[in-house]
Amino acid sequence: MTAFTPQTWAFGIYVAAVIFVVALMVGLSSLLGSRNNGRAKNEAFESGVVGVGGGHLRFSAKFYLVAMFFVIFDLEAVFLYAWAVSVRESGWAGFIEACIFIGVLLIGLVYVWRLGGLDWAPKSRAGKRSLPQLDPPADIVVPPAPIKN
Repeated sequence: MTAFTPQTWAFGIYVAAVIFVVALMVGLSSLLGSRNNGRAKNEAFESGVVGVGGGHLRFSAKFYLVAMFFVIFDLEAVFLYAWAVSVRESGWAGFIEACIFIGVLLIGLVYVWRLGGLDWAPKSRAGKRSLPQLDPPADIVVPPAPIKN
């Protein structure tokens, strides 16, 4: 018992308190919650609007590209912030590593840019590589293209 420091005891008490609060919340919600089953009970409901139609929406690949770019450059900012905090301790070796890191990300950005991943309305150009076009899943009905007169 003497091997435990005050910090260890404080951490143990904290963990026990968290477990107690979580158990109390789950237990009270199961005891006090209603158990009514009805027709509308299992229906999807979001933000005060009853859902209509299926949940299969077709999103453009550009949406996912923008999300991936955000994640990539957000992580880049996190890594560079951590490097900037320790720039004096890391010295020239850390500076060169950060330059290599930025260079690899810039090469990836230029590659995606050259493929047309940053164009919102890419024009088909002869001889230029483009991002692959994926066929829609079999369960999604794609309406026919409008007829141009």
